[in-house]
Amino acid sequence: MDEPPVIDDAPLADPAEVRRAMEFYSSRGWTDGLPVVPVTESYLAEFLATTARAPSDVIIPMPHLNRALTVRLAAINAALAGCLPSYFPVVLAAWDSFLGDGGVSKAIWQSTTGTAPFTVVNGPVRTAIGLNSRGNLYGSGFRANATIGRAIRLGSLNAFGLRPHVLDQATQGTPAKYSCCIAENEEDSPWAPLHVDNGLAATDSACTSTVIRSVLHIEARHTIVPEQLAMDLADSIGRTGAMVRAFASVYVVLNPEHARMLDKHGWSKRDLKDAIVERGSRTYRELAASGKEAIAKGTGWRLPADHPDALPQTAPSDLDTPVPILRSAHDVQVVVAGAPNAGVSSIVETFGAVGRPPSVAKVEDQRQDQGYRTDPGST
Repeated sequence: MDEPPVIDDAPLADPAEVRRAMEFYSSRGWTDGLPVVPVTESYLAEFLATTARAPSDVIIPMPHLNRALTVRLAAINAALAGCLPSYFPVVLAAWDSFLGDGGVSKAIWQSTTGTAPFTVVNGPVRTAIGLNSRGNLYGSGFRANATIGRAIRLGSLNAFGLRPHVLDQATQGTPAKYSCCIAENEEDSPWAPLHVDNGLAATDSACTSTVIRSVLHIEARHTIVPEQLAMDLADSIGRTGAMVRAFASVYVVLNPEHARMLDKHGWSKRDLKDAIVERGSRTYRELAASGKEAIAKGTGWRLPADHPDALPQTAPSDLDTPVPILRSAHDVQVVVAGAPNAGVSSIVETFGAVGRPPSVAKVEDQRQDQGYRTDPGST
């Protein structure tokens, strides 16, 4: 597949020439529908100087499409997206996390479900590059969040060819396909952050990435009872319209007010996870009313018991028997983020791995004073 070209270093002082370059990228399908930043060789070198990896190193293979994402191609797409070079180690860590998550090398990124890449950033790099972890968390206004998430999306388009109406078969899609990158609000959280929960040091910077479907906001402005909030979250996770697979996996993104309320009552992140898993069920009767009481052969997706693809099962004698929809605490990741100004939290529905910890990748130390390798064997 053609890669977006790098422009020579002749000055582009003429605005008409800048527009011409932008329109050229657009005409070749190398954008997400929004204008991109033209990339020169010298500007690309600034991105590559922040990593010890060789430009030709493969970050993500996509064997079923016979394609691959290299460090150079990731850097080009980060520059196109409007990233500053200092953001590039975070982009690389996000890609590393996606590789560990496992979804990127499978067809789920092309799914009719309309999946999108999602990244949580932790550690000192958040403040160093100006990532937003507070108000308008999923919204616009912050270059680092917007362009890091967009760099991943552009990489999926230009490295893997996952373009709408071609390989991307999303039926309706989601606005998160443009960009979805948030930082944890570690300063306003009473608990250890996500990367520390998963074995890294607080002084490490890290990305945790997965594939998502949607973000659902939870209004719980007045509750002061932990069990009520846990019930609200579990009920929202278990709504039948969201149920695709046998078991769900989610990120619960708590605003600091909710986190502090839970902490005040002695609840930890693990206590909240366990409470959600305990309450995370629907009755067989409720599932059958929505045609989701059985599991499909092969895919593991929910469907009616009389569907030809359904695995054989016997209905319980009591149709009000609870059916678990969360397998374990691993399937509920808790992140504290947003402004501490209202009791509004959110659930991020994922298509990540079920039954195991999330994929967390450390952000590489920047190497701007050390140059970059020009081939896999050079220094």
